[in-house]
Amino acid sequence: MSEQAISTSNGKGDLIKVNHLMKYFPVRGGVLQRVQAWVQAVDDVSFTVREGETLGLVGESGCGKTTVGRTMLRLIEPTGGEVFYEDTNVFNLRGSDLKKMRRNMQIIFQDPYASLDPRMPIGESISEGLKIHHIGTHKERFEIVVQNLRKVGLEDYHSRRYPHEFSGGQRQRIGIARALALQPKFIICDEPVSALDVSIQSQVLNILNDLQNEFGLTYLFIAHNLSVVEHISNRVAVMYLGKMVELTTREELFRNPLHPYTQALMSAIPVPDSELTQERIILPGDVPSPLNPPVGCRFHPRCHVVMEHCSVEEPPFNEVSDDHFVACWRVE
Repeated sequence: MSEQAISTSNGKGDLIKVNHLMKYFPVRGGVLQRVQAWVQAVDDVSFTVREGETLGLVGESGCGKTTVGRTMLRLIEPTGGEVFYEDTNVFNLRGSDLKKMRRNMQIIFQDPYASLDPRMPIGESISEGLKIHHIGTHKERFEIVVQNLRKVGLEDYHSRRYPHEFSGGQRQRIGIARALALQPKFIICDEPVSALDVSIQSQVLNILNDLQNEFGLTYLFIAHNLSVVEHISNRVAVMYLGKMVELTTREELFRNPLHPYTQALMSAIPVPDSELTQERIILPGDVPSPLNPPVGCRFHPRCHVVMEHCSVEEPPFNEVSDDHFVACWRVE
């Protein structure tokens, strides 16, 4: 993102600033297991998350959405870039300073069952963070657990049950309660409803909305379902093959998508009214490998409005109208 883009958002209460974030994974081979190549999972991604808002992050599977979220929290270490929480660079923190920062930044995982210890009652799982940060006595921690379970629609006695005794929707509620336990300001929601039935999805989304209104939470909501993103987000960022291609308000994105990839995603949204039709944009081929991404614009091999220059030089991620950022030579 250009310096213009970063400074445009700075005056509007940014809680999180991500500058030129990069995460490359090594591919090793041979007898000595030397690095043979790099998977460019996230490559020079910049954006901001404003205090109290929900920023939706969308894209195809494998585009780097989850890697962005986990790298921001340093669940995996970055290759480069900066992530600021308020005025503190998270990547510069070590030891006790990083531990303190983790109280403010939490995550809700995509698979609630895999993120819970099957041998531990869920009350202990929720209180584990409280123990690590030495918050309260045993009795006070239990009260916090019960309060958080009630906030997500569960009962006191559920704290004594194990993860296998709950449905998928209930386990996701437990994941939300655990993220809330430390009273964070910022929560990354990593596809929290993708594995749930549609009726349960709406319940979980309503819980997230209610909690945001009650506690002033800020969300980065990672998803691939545009209907879900439209329901919960204030602004939406679109990723493709490790790059940010478009970022704007929810209303502007769904009314006037500018990047050809965003337009293709929008054309795939089902229309409930059988009398309304929309032209479907079919993208040819498959997503290129992040091991060897295309030169120039990474989307150009599949783009339906590609120009010659697109295969030569990578387009900058610039603001083309008020609070609308796009990386596309045709828009430029």
